[in-house]
Amino acid sequence: MSGNVDREPCSVVLASASPRRRDLLRAAGVRFELAPSHVNEDLQPGVEPRDAAESLAQRKALAAVQGGHHSHAYVLGADTVVAVPGKGGYDLLGKPDGPEQARAMLERLSGSRHQVLTGIAVIAPGVEGRTLLVDSECTHVTMRGLTEAEIDGYVASQEWRDKAGGYAIQETADRFVTNLEGGGFDNVVGLPVQRTLELLRRAGAAL
Repeated sequence: MSGNVDREPCSVVLASASPRRRDLLRAAGVRFELAPSHVNEDLQPGVEPRDAAESLAQRKALAAVQGGHHSHAYVLGADTVVAVPGKGGYDLLGKPDGPEQARAMLERLSGSRHQVLTGIAVIAPGVEGRTLLVDSECTHVTMRGLTEAEIDGYVASQEWRDKAGGYAIQETADRFVTNLEGGGFDNVVGLPVQRTLELLRRAGAAL
């Protein structure tokens, strides 16, 4: 399979195209293969942020095992959503479609205390059928107020591309963030490493 992180046989498959998740897993010492899943990320109106993150992670993991692929591997799916307070609850921010949407997201997040949630799903192999385990992590992120010039500069930087909520804390957007509560930096980047390792072990993976 093209994109293997290690040429030797491995038992973990990452069903995500995110280079950030790949780097976090590698830094944690996990040997894995890449099998990016392309799934419909549409959600029902009014879905709770945690349910949204976990549902999308499940879709990615399930898509990777369709047709009998990776039958002897632990398949890991993950997805991150950003939830900003709105009228009567939270509004979910996905990945911007273009510069104008990125700008609108940054304007919405400016001066906010919002949630970043990453859902993780592991499908374990088994002789009598596969087992699905799901979990998630939530981090409350406080972002200071942004000036119009800062938003203009960030949109021009292109860092917002393929980022939930339109910003990347692991790049230059860390200067916008004043506080993290719960979870951790890795969760905001896109994968709660410790919780992910715990879920893989619960599924039976020998890491």
